[in-house]
Amino acid sequence: MSVFKVNVVAVNPADNRSTTQLEALVDTGSELTWFPRELLTDIGVTPRRRRSFLTATKQMIQRDVGYAILRAEGFETIDEVVFAEAGDMHLLGVRTLEGFGVMVDNLAHRFVATTTLAA
Repeated sequence: MSVFKVNVVAVNPADNRSTTQLEALVDTGSELTWFPRELLTDIGVTPRRRRSFLTATKQMIQRDVGYAILRAEGFETIDEVVFAEAGDMHLLGVRTLEGFGVMVDNLAHRFVATTTLAA
């Protein structure tokens, strides 16, 4: 498996304010997308709850989570987004990828649109 990054924009669903593009690692091992706290708060996205996460190093951490519209590579979805703290990676998680309706082509480093199953 290869690693690649894409440019992602977060949008406040309440008023359409958006962040500048952020380079995020496409991470199919992460459930949620992680975006810097300061960028989310700058556009008025607010934490809705706190969740626990188990890191790759087996450390248990807690982070705030809110809602944002996420855009990357011509795709868009609304999803929960983690308020990443200093030292956290910026990740595009699998739930966002599923919301985009894409699969990850690790060889070509791109998204491939898929058909959504109805049942």
